[in-house]
Parts: sequence; C-alpha cells; structure tokens
Amino acid sequence: MGKSRRTVPEELLLLALDPTTGTTAQPQTLDLGLAGAQLVELSLAGRIVPEGDRIAVVLARPTGDPTLDHALELLRRRGSPVRAAHWIGGPRLGLRQTYLAHLERCGMVTAVPGQVCGVLPTIRYQASDDCTNAAIKQRLDTAIRTGVPPDPRTAALAALAHSVGLGKHLYPGNEGRSSRSRLRDLIRYDPLGGMVAHAVMDVQNGLPTQQNRSSQGSGAASGRPGTRSAGRGSGGRVSAPRVGVR
Repeated sequence: MGKSRRTVPEELLLLALDPTTGTTAQPQTLDLGLAGAQLVELSLAGRIVPEGDRIAVVLARPTGDPTLDHALELLRRRGSPVRAAHWIGGPRLGLRQTYLAHLERCGMVTAVPGQVCGVLPTIRYQASDDCTNAAIKQRLDTAIRTGVPPDPRTAALAALAHSVGLGKHLYPGNEGRSSRSRLRDLIRYDPLGGMVAHAVMDVQNGLPTQQNRSSQGSGAASGRPGTRSAGRGSGGRVSAPRVGVR
C-alpha cells in the first residue's frame, strides 16, 4: 500500500487532533474508532470482507503498512470470521498512542515535549502540514454542505467520526448542530463503515454482540446510528455515551 493515500485510521486521528492543545479529542473512545477504522481500511485494500456482522480474511498478503498488517495477522490467526464488535472491543487498547507514534514516524505529526504545572512531563502533537488536516475536514464539509453522496472512504470516515463523538469537536456549539446531524446521516452511504460504526457504539454501550441487530438496521435507514431501542415500549431509546448529536 503506497503512502500517496492516507489510511482511514490516520485520517481519523488527524481529525481528532486539537491544534491548540496538541491532544486528541475523545481519547476514551478513539481507540475503539481506530480499531474500527483498521477494519474499514483492510476492507478497502481487499484483505477482508464483511459476512453479516462478522469480518472474514480473504487475502492475508501484507499491505505494507505495519499497523494494518499487525491487525490483519491477528484477524488471520482467528481462523474463522470474527464479529466486528468482538474485534473492536478486544484487549487491544493503546491504538491512539500506537498511531500517534506511527504518524510521527511518517512525518505527519511532530511531538513537542512539555510539562504540566512545570513538573510532570507531557508530549503535545502538532500536525506537520495544516493543509493536510484542512483537506480532510474539507471532504466532510463538502459532503455535508452539498448533499452529494461521498466516496466510500469519506463516508466511512464520517461514520467513524460520529461514532466516537467527534461531531462536537469538528462542528461545535449551537451553530454546528445542523452539521453534526448531517455528519451522522452520512453513515448511510457506506454499508461497511456503517456496520463498523454501529459496532463501535455497541461496544461503548456495553451491548451484547448479538443484541439489537434489527434496531441497527432501522437506525441506518433512518440515519440515526447513535440510538438503540431500549425495550421500554415504542418510545424507549438510549443513546451511545458521548456520541448523541444535539
């Protein structure tokens, strides 16, 4: 896989990077989103395919990207299709730091050492090229503004950004409410990205893997991936924590 194109995990992390603080928004859920983004990128690379809510390896040949190839090898070792939610919620936390180090090696971000309260060491990360981050955001802005169906990569990125709660980071305040809603609705344009985004939100909600498959389908049709039927009658709903669009 050549580096002329950024991967979905790389773009998701760059979207989450706050240029003012040098930290990432939604750090508690970003690991889950990055695990889901790896699935999307491996699918786009022809290495895996969805089978219902499971993921199956169809080509084990390395992509040339070390972080993706590690994920591909873990999937291959499973020996049989794995549920997306099981994969995303598995004991593989720390992806945010893994990808920050990866972006630094690739020259996409620069690590800036510092101190908290003049004592505790800390590291801030700055995008090496602000134009790159602006171009990623512009793709989402264009899809939101024009209503033209985006390409699968952009649609999947939008779905994952919504699933981990980046909407309020990208489109803050009352003036961003409409854009956050439209960001959520872009989930309908990429079935795999939508399935992965739902799996990310299921893990956040602590839902059993097989629960609410039917409500996922209705949520995708209505453009409401952040809600689930709560079993409290026709009106009961619960929203994924830190994800609901207001």
